[in-house]
Formats: sequence, C-alpha cells, structure tokens
Amino acid sequence: MAQKSRILIIGGTGYIGKFVVEASAKAGHPTFALVRESTLSDLVKGKLVDNFKSLGVTLLHGDLYDHGSLVKAIQQVDVVISTVGRLHFRDQVKIIAAIKEAGNVKRFFPSEFGNDVDRVHAVGPAKTAFATKAEIRRKIEAEAIPYTYVTSNLFAGYFLPTLAQPGARAPPRDKVFIFGDGNAKAIFNKEEDIGTYTIRAVDDPRTVNKVLYLRTPKNIYSLNELVALWEKKIGKTLEKIYVSEEKILKDMEESDFPVNAILSINHSVFVKGDETNFEIEESFGVEASELYPDVNYTTVDEYLDPFVGDSIEGVFPPPLFGYCNNQP
Repeated sequence: MAQKSRILIIGGTGYIGKFVVEASAKAGHPTFALVRESTLSDLVKGKLVDNFKSLGVTLLHGDLYDHGSLVKAIQQVDVVISTVGRLHFRDQVKIIAAIKEAGNVKRFFPSEFGNDVDRVHAVGPAKTAFATKAEIRRKIEAEAIPYTYVTSNLFAGYFLPTLAQPGARAPPRDKVFIFGDGNAKAIFNKEEDIGTYTIRAVDDPRTVNKVLYLRTPKNIYSLNELVALWEKKIGKTLEKIYVSEEKILKDMEESDFPVNAILSINHSVFVKGDETNFEIEESFGVEASELYPDVNYTTVDEYLDPFVGDSIEGVFPPPLFGYCNNQP
C-alpha cells in the first residue's frame, strides 16, 4: 500500500477547517495544521487545537502573511488544503507563491467548499465572493500547480436546522418562506462528510486537476421537497409563503452585510438552481459519492430527525429581512 500523503491544512480552526483536519487525522494521514501563536490563547480555538493534538496532528506555528513560515511549513508536506474564510480568499495568492517556492507540493486544494464558482448566476455579495474564488482558480492553473476544487454545496449545519429560513433559530412549525417557486434543487451535505470526501480525494489520481462535486443523491432536495419532508416528520402542514425573485433582489439591495450575503446565496441556490442546473462532464469534474461509494454519508432525512422533538419556535424578524408577507 502506498504511503499516505502528508497534509497541511491552512485555516484549520475555522468552520469547515476543523472537519477537514479531523478527517485527515482519522484517515491516517500525517496531518499538519498551520496555527498562529495567538490562536493558542484563544478560548474557543485553543480547545480545537487541543483536540487536534489528541488526534496526533502536528502544529506548525506560522501565518498566511509570513512568507518564510509559510514556505517552511509547506516544505514539510505533500498536499496543501486551504480552508480560509471569505476575508482571506484573495490572500491565497500568498499560498500559491509559497507553494511555487517550496517546489514539492503534489496537490493544492484552495478554499472552495460551496458552489462551483465557474458555473453560477449569482448577484450581490455572493457574486463578489465567487469571483474571487474563480480568480484563485485561474492563478493556480496559470502557475501549473496540480489542484482539486471541492464543490461541497450547502453546509447542512447552516441550512437544515432552520430549513434555510433567514433569521430563524429553529425549524419552522407554523409558516415557512419558500424562495422563488421552490422547485430549484439544492444539495445539503453534513460538514463531517465534506471533510471525509475531501481527504479521500487527496491521493486519488482521478481527482487531479478536477472539480470534486459532492452531489450525494439522497441529499438533493428542492425547498418544496424539503418542506414536505419536514411536514411529514412533524405531522403538520405549514403555511407556505412564496417569495418572488424580485422581492429577494429588492431586499438584498436594501440590506447590509451579512443579510445581503445570505439573500444573495439563497437567490443563487434556491432561485437560480446553481448547484444542480448543469451536468458534470468528465472533462472538468467527478462526483464524490460515485468515486467513493463506501462512504456512509448522512442523509437529509437522517439529519432532520433530532429536530423533530424541538418545540422552540422559529424566529422571523420581518423588519430585518422583509419577509413578513408574500407581496412581490
């Protein structure tokens, strides 16, 4: 059996990063996490770092903005995975420069973990973020660095506990807002599964210079289908308020961050159908659940079960989101 690649995760204490770090360590890869000195004294991130240590992860002290420490860290590994947040998307050019100088990296996974940024119809803040990710793709390709782009689609932990309801704190029990006609198909993947599929791709020659799509068949739902599933689970029919595309765009233009960002993502996914409105072609992509059928991923149906007994009502703040009625 070939030796497993050494993996460096940059941004490992972030939202999706911690799942990638854990998946790498549990899969038996020599795993390294780049951490700043200040992270160790952070109450929340410090606990994450302690968990990394318990999993056998090697901590490398460095910083995205310290070229020397970045090059030194990269020289110790075979694969680099970036999971940095949106504020640092463009700064991944620094990782690219360090990879080129180190000269030993056989694969780079930039921070993607969302929609395929080359195949979206987004507007507003989402369009800006996707465009920045696309710029990073082009830079990687121009530098001839072997890559894999992970298109994980929606984080289940962000969208399923509220059925994608803006401002909600629990699944809806009485009324539910549905964007557009509710028929666009979205894909909801549990964060642990995203980590697992990402790491499975690291040493797989089939994923080199490809987009890895997480189109898990049992997690593809339109909002109408998702609401119907929830209604079946709680034994109750909800009042459905359909929000037109025009209304979403108007509210987005009149809102500040982060509200406008949430609305722009909802528009891209639930109105334009940007996660499922194209076919995956062999020339540019592969599908994760087809490559790794042995991965027992969590389904949407299973994910929602623990919320059925939750009696907390969803909270919808109309003055903030403008969804107090179904007027266009």
